[in-house]
Amino acid sequence: MGRISFLALLVLLTGGCASQRLAGSDLDRISRPAFISRIEIEAGPHSLVFQKDSAYKGKLKKLEPKEADRRLQAKLTGAVSRFEVSERLRVNTFRQLPEERPWVDALAPARVATMLESFLVEEVPANAPDYDLLTRLGADSVVEFVIQDYGMRSDQGRAGAYMRGYARMFKINGRAEIWRRPFEVDRVSEGAEHLDPFKVGKDPSLFRQELTGMLDVVAAQFAEELRPPDRKPGAPPPEVAGPDSTHTTGRELPAPPKPAEPDLAPGELPDPDP
Repeated sequence: MGRISFLALLVLLTGGCASQRLAGSDLDRISRPAFISRIEIEAGPHSLVFQKDSAYKGKLKKLEPKEADRRLQAKLTGAVSRFEVSERLRVNTFRQLPEERPWVDALAPARVATMLESFLVEEVPANAPDYDLLTRLGADSVVEFVIQDYGMRSDQGRAGAYMRGYARMFKINGRAEIWRRPFEVDRVSEGAEHLDPFKVGKDPSLFRQELTGMLDVVAAQFAEELRPPDRKPGAPPPEVAGPDSTHTTGRELPAPPKPAEPDLAPGELPDPDP
Protein backbone atom coordinates (compact mmCIF):
# COMPACT_ATOMS: atom_id res chain seq x y z
CA MET A 1 0.00 0.00 0.00
CA GLY A 2 2.18 3.10 0.77
CA ARG A 3 1.87 6.75 -0.12
CA ILE A 4 -0.84 6.43 -2.77
CA SER A 5 -3.21 4.72 -0.35
CA PHE A 6 -2.40 7.30 2.32
CA LEU A 7 -3.39 10.10 -0.06
CA ALA A 8 -6.59 8.37 -1.14
CA LEU A 9 -7.66 8.04 2.47
CA LEU A 10 -6.77 11.63 3.25
CA VAL A 11 -8.88 12.98 0.40
CA LEU A 12 -11.77 10.75 1.43
CA LEU A 13 -11.81 11.89 5.03
CA THR A 14 -11.15 15.61 4.73
CA GLY A 15 -14.06 16.72 2.59
CA GLY A 16 -17.24 18.30 3.82
CA CYS A 17 -18.71 21.55 4.97
CA ALA A 18 -15.94 22.13 7.54
CA SER A 19 -13.47 22.76 4.71
CA GLN A 20 -12.87 26.04 2.94
CA ARG A 21 -10.88 26.23 -0.27
CA LEU A 22 -8.28 28.93 -0.76
CA ALA A 23 -9.18 31.36 -3.54
CA GLY A 24 -6.49 32.93 -5.66
CA SER A 25 -7.99 36.38 -5.10
CA ASP A 26 -7.65 35.93 -1.32
CA LEU A 27 -4.04 34.84 -1.62
CA ASP A 28 -3.29 37.87 -3.78
CA ARG A 29 -4.17 40.08 -0.82
CA ILE A 30 -1.61 38.38 1.46
CA SER A 31 1.85 39.90 1.64
CA ARG A 32 3.60 38.56 4.78
CA PRO A 33 2.44 35.17 6.13
CA ALA A 34 3.73 33.46 9.26
CA PHE A 35 3.72 29.65 9.56
CA ILE A 36 2.81 28.04 12.89
CA SER A 37 2.55 24.36 13.80
CA ARG A 38 1.42 23.14 17.20
CA ILE A 39 0.07 20.11 19.06
CA GLU A 40 -2.81 20.46 21.48
CA ILE A 41 -1.99 19.66 25.08
CA GLU A 42 -3.92 16.37 25.27
CA ALA A 43 -3.21 15.32 21.68
CA GLY A 44 -0.92 12.40 22.45
CA PRO A 45 0.66 10.20 21.55
CA HIS A 46 -2.04 7.84 22.80
CA SER A 47 -2.15 4.06 22.95
CA LEU A 48 -5.71 2.85 22.32
CA VAL A 49 -4.71 -0.73 21.63
CA PHE A 50 -5.08 -3.22 24.48
CA GLN A 51 -7.97 -1.65 26.39
CA LYS A 52 -9.99 -1.15 23.20
CA ASP A 53 -9.32 -4.54 21.58
CA SER A 54 -9.74 -7.83 23.45
CA ALA A 55 -7.91 -9.73 20.69
CA TYR A 56 -4.63 -9.34 22.61
CA LYS A 57 -5.92 -10.73 25.90
CA GLY A 58 -4.20 -14.09 25.53
CA LYS A 59 -0.86 -12.57 24.57
CA LEU A 60 -0.88 -10.21 27.55
CA LYS A 61 -1.08 -13.13 30.00
CA LYS A 62 -1.11 -11.55 33.50
CA LEU A 63 -0.46 -8.01 32.29
CA GLU A 64 -3.50 -5.76 32.62
CA PRO A 65 -4.61 -4.05 29.37
CA LYS A 66 -4.41 -0.62 31.03
CA GLU A 67 -0.81 -1.23 32.07
CA ALA A 68 0.04 -2.60 28.62
CA ASP A 69 -1.30 0.58 27.02
CA ARG A 70 0.66 2.68 29.50
CA ARG A 71 3.89 0.93 28.60
CA LEU A 72 3.24 1.15 24.87
CA GLN A 73 2.32 4.83 25.16
CA ALA A 74 5.65 5.49 26.87
CA LYS A 75 7.40 3.85 23.93
CA LEU A 76 5.42 5.91 21.41
CA THR A 77 6.39 9.08 23.28
CA GLY A 78 10.06 8.18 23.03
CA ALA A 79 9.85 7.18 19.36
CA VAL A 80 9.28 10.72 18.03
CA SER A 81 9.06 13.99 19.94
CA ARG A 82 6.06 16.28 19.83
CA PHE A 83 8.37 18.98 18.48
CA GLU A 84 9.45 16.85 15.54
CA VAL A 85 5.88 15.80 14.74
CA SER A 86 4.79 19.43 14.72
CA GLU A 87 7.78 20.78 12.80
CA ARG A 88 7.78 18.07 10.16
CA LEU A 89 4.28 19.07 9.11
CA ARG A 90 5.23 22.77 8.88
CA VAL A 91 8.59 22.29 7.17
CA ASN A 92 7.43 19.74 4.61
CA THR A 93 4.42 21.82 3.68
CA PHE A 94 6.42 25.00 3.25
CA ARG A 95 9.24 23.43 1.23
CA GLN A 96 6.74 22.29 -1.43
CA LEU A 97 5.27 25.73 -2.01
CA PRO A 98 6.28 27.62 -5.17
CA GLU A 99 9.11 30.17 -5.08
CA GLU A 100 6.80 33.13 -5.43
CA ARG A 101 5.03 35.73 -3.34
CA PRO A 102 3.67 35.64 -0.71
CA TRP A 103 5.60 32.51 0.27
CA VAL A 104 9.06 33.95 -0.36
CA ASP A 105 8.17 36.82 1.98
CA ALA A 106 7.08 34.56 4.83
CA LEU A 107 8.53 35.30 8.24
CA ALA A 108 11.51 33.23 9.31
CA PRO A 109 10.39 30.51 11.76
CA ALA A 110 13.02 31.49 14.34
CA ARG A 111 11.66 35.04 14.51
CA VAL A 112 8.10 33.73 14.81
CA ALA A 113 9.10 31.35 17.60
CA THR A 114 10.99 34.06 19.47
CA MET A 115 8.11 36.50 19.26
CA LEU A 116 5.66 33.84 20.50
CA GLU A 117 8.16 32.71 23.14
CA SER A 118 8.25 29.09 21.98
CA PHE A 119 11.91 29.24 20.84
CA LEU A 120 11.60 26.05 18.74
CA VAL A 121 12.49 23.88 21.71
CA GLU A 122 11.46 20.31 22.42
CA GLU A 123 7.96 21.08 23.65
CA VAL A 124 5.85 23.16 21.30
CA PRO A 125 3.19 25.46 22.78
CA ALA A 126 -0.02 23.52 23.35
CA ASN A 127 -2.35 26.48 23.63
CA ALA A 128 -3.07 28.86 20.78
CA PRO A 129 -0.55 31.71 20.93
CA ASP A 130 -1.31 35.42 20.76
CA TYR A 131 -1.07 35.92 17.01
CA ASP A 132 -1.47 39.68 17.32
CA LEU A 133 2.16 39.75 18.47
CA LEU A 134 3.23 38.79 14.94
CA THR A 135 2.04 42.12 13.57
CA ARG A 136 5.11 43.63 15.23
CA LEU A 137 7.16 41.66 12.70
CA GLY A 138 5.00 42.83 9.81
CA ALA A 139 2.89 39.66 9.47
CA ASP A 140 -0.58 40.10 8.03
CA SER A 141 -1.67 36.44 8.05
CA VAL A 142 -1.03 33.05 9.65
CA VAL A 143 -0.88 29.55 8.18
CA GLU A 144 -1.56 27.31 11.16
CA PHE A 145 -1.30 23.52 11.48
CA VAL A 146 -2.87 21.92 14.57
CA ILE A 147 -2.64 18.26 15.57
CA GLN A 148 -5.51 17.32 17.88
CA ASP A 149 -4.95 13.58 18.39
CA TYR A 150 -2.42 10.94 17.32
CA GLY A 151 -1.05 7.58 18.37
CA MET A 152 -1.89 3.90 17.84
CA ARG A 153 -5.21 2.07 17.95
CA SER A 154 -6.46 -1.42 17.16
CA ASP A 155 -9.61 -3.14 15.96
CA GLN A 156 -10.11 -6.92 15.82
CA GLY A 157 -6.41 -7.64 16.20
CA ARG A 158 -5.21 -5.18 13.55
CA ALA A 159 -3.31 -2.16 14.84
CA GLY A 160 -1.94 0.96 13.21
CA ALA A 161 -1.18 4.63 13.63
CA TYR A 162 -3.76 7.38 13.42
CA MET A 163 -3.73 11.18 13.41
CA ARG A 164 -6.28 13.96 13.11
CA GLY A 165 -6.31 17.76 13.22
CA TYR A 166 -6.80 20.73 10.95
CA ALA A 167 -4.97 23.42 9.02
CA ARG A 168 -6.12 26.94 8.28
CA MET A 169 -5.00 30.29 6.94
CA PHE A 170 -6.41 33.49 8.34
CA LYS A 171 -5.80 37.23 8.33
CA ILE A 172 -4.53 38.44 11.68
CA ASN A 173 -6.64 41.59 11.58
CA GLY A 174 -10.15 40.29 12.24
CA ARG A 175 -9.20 36.58 12.14
CA ALA A 176 -11.08 36.09 8.87
CA GLU A 177 -10.31 32.55 7.61
CA ILE A 178 -9.49 32.20 3.94
CA TRP A 179 -8.57 28.49 4.03
CA ARG A 180 -9.44 25.57 6.32
CA ARG A 181 -8.77 21.87 5.93
CA PRO A 182 -9.54 19.28 8.62
CA PHE A 183 -7.65 16.02 8.21
CA GLU A 184 -7.81 12.49 9.57
CA VAL A 185 -5.56 9.60 8.63
CA ASP A 186 -6.30 6.18 10.16
CA ARG A 187 -4.25 3.21 9.04
CA VAL A 188 -6.62 0.76 10.74
CA SER A 189 -9.70 2.04 8.91
CA GLU A 190 -7.70 2.06 5.71
CA GLY A 191 -7.00 -1.66 6.04
CA ALA A 192 -3.24 -1.11 5.93
CA GLU A 193 -0.69 -3.69 6.99
CA HIS A 194 -0.90 -4.57 10.69
CA LEU A 195 1.52 -2.63 12.92
CA ASP A 196 2.20 -5.19 15.63
CA PRO A 197 2.13 -3.40 19.02
CA PHE A 198 4.48 -5.97 20.57
CA LYS A 199 7.04 -5.30 17.83
CA VAL A 200 6.56 -1.56 18.36
CA GLY A 201 7.22 -2.10 22.07
CA LYS A 202 10.59 -3.62 21.17
CA ASP A 203 11.34 -1.26 18.28
CA PRO A 204 9.49 2.09 18.62
CA SER A 205 11.02 3.32 15.36
CA LEU A 206 8.32 1.28 13.57
CA PHE A 207 5.73 3.74 14.89
CA ARG A 208 7.97 6.66 14.00
CA GLN A 209 8.27 5.47 10.39
CA GLU A 210 4.51 5.09 9.97
CA LEU A 211 3.70 8.42 11.60
CA THR A 212 6.26 10.40 9.62
CA GLY A 213 4.97 8.86 6.40
CA MET A 214 1.48 10.05 7.32
CA LEU A 215 2.77 13.54 8.11
CA ASP A 216 4.51 13.76 4.73
CA VAL A 217 1.36 12.88 2.82
CA VAL A 218 -0.71 15.37 4.80
CA ALA A 219 1.94 18.03 4.10
CA ALA A 220 1.78 17.28 0.37
CA GLN A 221 -2.01 17.70 0.47
CA PHE A 222 -1.71 21.03 2.26
CA ALA A 223 0.94 22.31 -0.15
CA GLU A 224 -1.32 21.45 -3.09
CA GLU A 225 -4.27 23.31 -1.57
CA LEU A 226 -2.13 26.37 -0.88
CA ARG A 227 -1.56 26.66 -4.65
CA PRO A 228 -5.07 27.64 -5.81
CA PRO A 229 -5.56 26.81 -9.51
CA ASP A 230 -7.46 30.04 -10.18
CA ARG A 231 -4.52 32.22 -9.19
CA LYS A 232 -2.26 33.85 -11.76
CA PRO A 233 1.47 33.10 -11.39
CA GLY A 234 2.91 35.12 -8.56
CA ALA A 235 5.82 37.50 -8.70
CA PRO A 236 9.26 35.81 -8.90
CA PRO A 237 11.36 35.65 -5.75
CA PRO A 238 14.08 38.25 -5.19
CA GLU A 239 17.58 37.37 -6.35
CA VAL A 240 18.90 37.41 -2.82
CA ALA A 241 16.68 36.16 -0.01
CA GLY A 242 16.10 38.67 2.74
CA PRO A 243 16.71 37.94 6.42
CA ASP A 244 13.05 37.07 7.00
CA SER A 245 12.73 34.57 4.16
CA THR A 246 11.99 31.01 5.28
CA HIS A 247 12.61 29.27 1.99
CA THR A 248 16.26 28.73 2.97
CA THR A 249 15.35 27.09 6.27
CA GLY A 250 13.05 24.29 5.19
CA ARG A 251 15.34 21.48 6.25
CA GLU A 252 13.97 18.34 7.77
CA LEU A 253 14.78 17.73 11.39
CA PRO A 254 17.41 15.07 12.11
CA ALA A 255 16.16 11.75 13.39
CA PRO A 256 16.80 11.19 17.09
CA PRO A 257 19.21 8.35 17.92
CA LYS A 258 17.50 5.03 18.43
CA PRO A 259 17.93 3.74 22.00
CA ALA A 260 19.00 0.17 22.57
CA GLU A 261 16.11 -2.12 23.45
CA PRO A 262 16.48 -5.20 25.70
CA ASP A 263 15.62 -8.67 24.49
CA LEU A 264 12.12 -9.60 25.62
CA ALA A 265 10.13 -12.79 25.81
CA PRO A 266 7.32 -13.24 23.24
CA GLY A 267 4.27 -11.17 24.18
CA GLU A 268 6.17 -9.06 26.70
CA LEU A 269 6.07 -5.27 26.65
CA PRO A 270 9.08 -3.49 28.16
CA ASP A 271 8.86 -1.17 31.11
CA PRO A 272 8.85 2.51 30.11
CA ASP A 273 12.14 4.31 30.30
CA PRO A 274 12.61 6.33 33.49
